[in-house]
Amino acid sequence: MVPLGWVGGTVGFLLAAAVSMYANTLLGGKRHIRYRDLAGHIYGRKMYGLTWALQYVNLFIINTGFIILAGQALKALYLLIKDDGPMKLPYCIAVSWFVCALFAFGIPYLSALRIWLGFSTVFSLIFIVAACVLSLRDGVRSPPRDYSIPGDGPGRVFSTIGASASLVFAYNTGMLPEIQATIRPPVVKNIEKALWFQFTIGIVPMYAVVFIGYRAYGNETSSYLLNSVHGPIWVKAVANLSAFLQTVIALHVSLVVSSSSSYIRHVINQSINQSTTWTDLRVAHVRVPGHAVREQPGRSLRDPQH
Repeated sequence: MVPLGWVGGTVGFLLAAAVSMYANTLLGGKRHIRYRDLAGHIYGRKMYGLTWALQYVNLFIINTGFIILAGQALKALYLLIKDDGPMKLPYCIAVSWFVCALFAFGIPYLSALRIWLGFSTVFSLIFIVAACVLSLRDGVRSPPRDYSIPGDGPGRVFSTIGASASLVFAYNTGMLPEIQATIRPPVVKNIEKALWFQFTIGIVPMYAVVFIGYRAYGNETSSYLLNSVHGPIWVKAVANLSAFLQTVIALHVSLVVSSSSSYIRHVINQSINQSTTWTDLRVAHVRVPGHAVREQPGRSLRDPQH
């Protein structure tokens, strides 16, 4: 919001949500475990390779961002305990990376994450409630804020481009093909229900944090909102700790899903080579705008039309 202002930020959030919603609904057709499989199915082998490379670049950037965010949360928690301590942000990032690695070794596969996904939801709710309540209180008590876009010239242009790119990343995830690959029939109808829920109800907490925080602090809002809020130390400590733990879990979910999809694909390929058939596999055509999507009954994986 800071590099875009009220008008640009609001329009950007709504436009990015609409574009992402539309793009994701186009996936509601033939089941694919990975985005690169979808790209290869539609555009051919070259696009499969390009998407494969871009996916791993994207995965590296996102996971690096998770570790930096965890480091920021840990740094904020440390400053609440010892304001003049010697521990700097790079050290906190290194500690966060080590904790993420330990968690990954301890929970190496997707099914072991079941209970941790529940903890992740609790940690997310704690952060959202604390950030919104403290920001709302600061916004009511504070004098009028400056909402102008900071910087001038090239600096403002580059910050606007970076903010626009962040909007695209905020709404999209590589997990959608994995979710679609396991959703119960009718696939298209159910995936559309899930997408409509996510892009209406699911984005409300994110909008609440963004808009309440920007309204409270204006163009002085920190990129990590809890660095800007004022309130009881114990509340801020719990919120920062929740943000740190949630980031560790979210990072691991991203990594496990990526590795699991490759393993599942390997198992499927082995099954094909061994003449294994899955009679309950349902196949559907990729959705094309303006054309109806028709699911077909299950058939052998060795079917040459598959």
